[in-house]
Amino acid sequence: MGNPVRVIVADGHPLFREGVVRSLRAAPEMIVVAEARDASRAVRLAREHQPELVVIEVALPGGGLEAVREIKAISPATRVVLLTASEDQEDLLKALKLGASGYILKGVTGADLIKSLRAVCGGEVCVPPALASRLLTQLSATRRKGPLDELTGREREVLGLVAVGLANHEVGRRLGIAEKTVKHYMTSILSKLQVRSRVEAALLARRAGLAPAASDVRPAPSRRLSSQPVLPPAWVNAQRIAAGGAAVLSGRV
Repeated sequence: MGNPVRVIVADGHPLFREGVVRSLRAAPEMIVVAEARDASRAVRLAREHQPELVVIEVALPGGGLEAVREIKAISPATRVVLLTASEDQEDLLKALKLGASGYILKGVTGADLIKSLRAVCGGEVCVPPALASRLLTQLSATRRKGPLDELTGREREVLGLVAVGLANHEVGRRLGIAEKTVKHYMTSILSKLQVRSRVEAALLARRAGLAPAASDVRPAPSRRLSSQPVLPPAWVNAQRIAAGGAAVLSGRV
């Protein structure tokens, strides 16, 4: 590497910080221009020196992750690497979201540390393989979650009945709860599904197979008997949409 790489090392433990500095001296292109024992000093030094690289500890007094955020804000070109004992996936994910270029676990040899820092300076992102594997598994599981997975069991029951065309008071009678309580559930359901109407929520439920079969929806006790089920106007619209017809989504919570 031709150009010198100016480095700031930030760690709350003097002995460990000194060990990192000594290791970096083995790389002729890396020049440690400053050391910091806490987050505020690390940010101040980054503003002053605008270094190519900052090596920082997650548990740095004052907040290592907060220091990453501030350093990237004042010096976007500076690459920040977390050198830490934390194997917490949340710390790793936060660091990457904040713009960190590397996450290295303490315990690496000096030679491996230099190798990783050189890779970062070359534009790569360095993450321990074991942590990277667990993170990818977690992210994949998150992506597989459907929109209805955030609902509670009771909310799924309410939405399932709404999806077959029952009004709030009918849902309440079937589940033995007040109509007002059903409305509260529907408000929560619309918020979690990020939709604006019960029609949209019902369509999502039907696509996900949440709606019970028509044969399973037996008449609920009522003072008024009717030979034909009465569907709210909003649900008529929903049926048209499901059949491919044009309709305007409407309906109340």
